[in-house]
Amino acid sequence: MGMSIALTDLPNIGKAIASDLQKIGICSSCDFEQRSPMMIFEELLPVMGERHDPCVYYTLLSVKHFLNTGEPLPWWKFTDQGKRDLQAN
Repeated sequence: MGMSIALTDLPNIGKAIASDLQKIGICSSCDFEQRSPMMIFEELLPVMGERHDPCVYYTLLSVKHFLNTGEPLPWWKFTDQGKRDLQAN
């Protein structure tokens, strides 16, 4: 998208997950471009612990989709793709 967007201005990113993302060095939308959703999901494991749920991965897919297309979609639209990715990983 070019310009940097604050984490909480991204679709499906609230304060709690924004805080977790900042702990792994993701502070704005630009930082998403350096990592894949799967890489970010794996990096979040030690930070999130028991809250590290597959839904977090679906949320990351929704953010990547938004950054690639400009189309904000709810995270649950990425459940099927996310399940396939997680199973393959």
